[in-house]
Amino acid sequence: MVARALATELRTARDTSHPMRFRLHKVSPRLTSTKEIIETKDGAVARLISRFDKPLSAADEQEEQARLDALLADPKRQIHRKQGEDEDMGILLKLLRMLPKAFVYQYAGVAAEPGGPVQKFTFRPNPGFNPPDMETQALTALTGELWIDEAHERVTRLEGHLQQDTDYGWGIVGKLNKGGWILLEQTDVGGQQWRIARFQMAMSLRIFFKSKTFDTLEEMTNYTPVPAELDYKQAIQMLRSGPGGASPHLAKR
Repeated sequence: MVARALATELRTARDTSHPMRFRLHKVSPRLTSTKEIIETKDGAVARLISRFDKPLSAADEQEEQARLDALLADPKRQIHRKQGEDEDMGILLKLLRMLPKAFVYQYAGVAAEPGGPVQKFTFRPNPGFNPPDMETQALTALTGELWIDEAHERVTRLEGHLQQDTDYGWGIVGKLNKGGWILLEQTDVGGQQWRIARFQMAMSLRIFFKSKTFDTLEEMTNYTPVPAELDYKQAIQMLRSGPGGASPHLAKR
């Protein structure tokens, strides 16, 4: 079941034929923000709609509109953003490919969830796993739980904890500190489309003699499908029309 579920996650992660519009609420020690995001064939486009759970001031709204104007006027900016997304997706796909090999899984029982029964598994590092690069190095120190929706064989929850300091590609130059953790939850948002609903991370990275802390909570809601042929300029028009604004194609129907 673990192998089948992870294979499904890898396959669907590659599928870009079902773009969505959604709301991202992000909380960190420095900032709380809410954005409307639309996925397009040119990459995702976002509009900031609140800071610290308050609507933007007139000055902030003017600044956000100017940013969107600049994005419309210079397609190279969106190309650069899309390249960054593709790089991040490449790392995600690499990690998904490694998950069946990187861990030893053990069945931990069944739990009742609103969407139906989930099968729970614990995992610990596979002593025979040899990480091929720095992105997969942290897997050698991660233990946790994996929850799988029984009916659809999809991962609903992954929680991992670093059990020891872990070299991050550069030996003594970079280390992930013991005690860090990540949590990822996903759900069916309609039409058998599964999307991440919650991501939380608390990690401390030491580089040379400096430490950097990552402490963030991201919640994704209000998923709705958008046309697969939508480009980023049309998405900006939708974002400017406000929450739930129709796409240029849908508006003509």
